Amino acid sequence: MTGRLKLAAGLAAGMLWAGLGAAAQAQGQVQTGPAQAGPAPAPNDYARAESWLCWPGKAGDACAIDLTTTVVNADGSTRVEAFKADPKAPIDCFYVYPTVSNDPGIVSDMTAGPEELNVVKQQLARFGSKCRIFAPLYRQFTLTALQAMVLGAPLPGSADPAMRQVGYNDVVDAWNHYLKTENKGRRGVVLIGHSQGSGLLTRMIPAEIEGKPVRKQLVSALILGSNLPVEAGKDTGAFKTVPLCRSASQTGCAISYVTFRDTVPPPPQSRFGKVAQPGMEAACTNPAALGGGKGELRAYLANGMNIASAAAAAPEWVKGKANPSTPFIAVPGLLTGQCVSKDGFNYLEVHVAADPADPRTDDINGDVVGPGGVVAKDWGLHLIDANVAMGDLVDIVGQQSKAYLAKK
Repeated sequence: MTGRLKLAAGLAAGMLWAGLGAAAQAQGQVQTGPAQAGPAPAPNDYARAESWLCWPGKAGDACAIDLTTTVVNADGSTRVEAFKADPKAPIDCFYVYPTVSNDPGIVSDMTAGPEELNVVKQQLARFGSKCRIFAPLYRQFTLTALQAMVLGAPLPGSADPAMRQVGYNDVVDAWNHYLKTENKGRRGVVLIGHSQGSGLLTRMIPAEIEGKPVRKQLVSALILGSNLPVEAGKDTGAFKTVPLCRSASQTGCAISYVTFRDTVPPPPQSRFGKVAQPGMEAACTNPAALGGGKGELRAYLANGMNIASAAAAAPEWVKGKANPSTPFIAVPGLLTGQCVSKDGFNYLEVHVAADPADPRTDDINGDVVGPGGVVAKDWGLHLIDANVAMGDLVDIVGQQSKAYLAKK
């Protein structure tokens, strides 16, 4: 089985622009025609519970969900792994989700749809074993608007600078509300983002955290699925005082990578794995081996829908057996990863240890697939950047939490 995620043509186009739009928006580089000045939308009220996807104790908390996992071993044997969140976790996590909204306008509304609910399931909720989770809704630039740009018919007003600023302003407002009402200068916090969310955090950290008292409370920043610029051969760049993490006991640092299969490296036109700034390169930190080299990736893979599809078919996890019913699957020993620099790209290279002689699947979902089943090679495994190393990331946050508290 190919295990490839098949997307509708329009959605594929939207996803293709999602990362590009996020990265360019963060750097102020998106150009879609003459800007149309207009009044900035009114700020959201983040004191309202409805403005949050995840908030500790909130009724209908999107992160209070079933994360039960079936562990599928190479010999075909399985076991069920339960999950339990820690409501008394000593640190917090603040999350900004990627481009997922199918709302019809330029920016999304503030109603959580299936897209937002599913993405926190895939990328965030598992961190609840190590931290209290805060995830605001925000008026992101939508897949709808991005797709219209790709088709050469941008929605009226989509070049308006005020509209381009809405999502960032929302995230900053939510961050400040969290700091004032829940953090109060006392708790360590991990920032987590992916794609458009990572782009917004890449803007927010220099503007709202570096050089301010809250900087000392930063446990780490997970800037996933985005090209975080660092000076070539160094650990800082876009962030001046937040270096890349080189061990799980290091705090106040960042983890960032984009993911490609070793069999499908980034082609020359890839939008991931490189940056435009002279003297800079895209950061790559391997969650399975922060100090460098190769490591086994502890993936938590969706047993069905990924972040961008409500109808993705799961692989046949064990040949000749019905698939488990749990929402997640773990495949120990199947995936390894290492940061590589090839042909001007820096990225996390994922190897699938396929073994036709054993009964376990020899492939995974995660490719962006467009019309005619053609894989969009320039996107790599963007859809599962978080899933592919989720176990490693959760463990790192747990160790960083201990190190932060020990220093404090």
